[in-house]
Amino acid sequence: MKRFLISSFTFLAFSNILSAQITDPKATETWQPEVRVVTPGEGTKPPSDAIVLFDGSNFSEWQSAKDSSKVTWTLNSDGSATVRPTAGDIVTKKSFGDCQLHIEFREPVVVKGESQGRGNSGIFLQTRYEVQVLDCYQNRTYSNGQTASIYKQSIPLVNACRKPGEWQTYDILYTAPRFNSDSILVAPGRVTVIHNGVVAQLNTEIKGPTEYIGLPKYVAHGKSGIKLQDHGDLVSFRNIWIREL
Repeated sequence: MKRFLISSFTFLAFSNILSAQITDPKATETWQPEVRVVTPGEGTKPPSDAIVLFDGSNFSEWQSAKDSSKVTWTLNSDGSATVRPTAGDIVTKKSFGDCQLHIEFREPVVVKGESQGRGNSGIFLQTRYEVQVLDCYQNRTYSNGQTASIYKQSIPLVNACRKPGEWQTYDILYTAPRFNSDSILVAPGRVTVIHNGVVAQLNTEIKGPTEYIGLPKYVAHGKSGIKLQDHGDLVSFRNIWIREL
């Protein structure tokens, strides 16, 4: 312990000496590397370096999660897509790891059911880790399963839901889990979720794949797609884009 204290003191003293010797403010300026320029999108348009996953015109970036076949969800004239019940989940053809994901969703105007039976869907990061989509406007359900929860893992900080029929946004910042060469977890996944401009998850640790029954447990994996869930409800999506980080 004494050796550690002496070492720490010596380091601090050395740092103070170096700081005292710096008299030119330019000595602490960093000019390289130059920061890459990204042009922000105007209005609802994505930034210049984003990969557009859905712009309302087609499902060219998506496939059936079950068998990689053509997507049969409903393509709407307003530039959105709606879950077609029993058609199954859809997943991106491209695989991703760390990312910034923007997605807009709309809950059905005709309200049916309650709790988990009301406008249920989900956004699965790397096809495993679900950010819940649900109509929680004046609709009580279990807290770790409501809108913007990491399903059955992390309760959102707030309920920022809009009324059914109004468009809502998720901006998701995701850091994928890391595994070593022996498939052992060395760093869990983490996620920040901004729901309608309000922080609902802040650098939240993901405990493993989101499970309906049982506890999560990590299994080593690489990059994988973004999956949207068909839970049997007429949830719509639009303006989906992603930036790899």
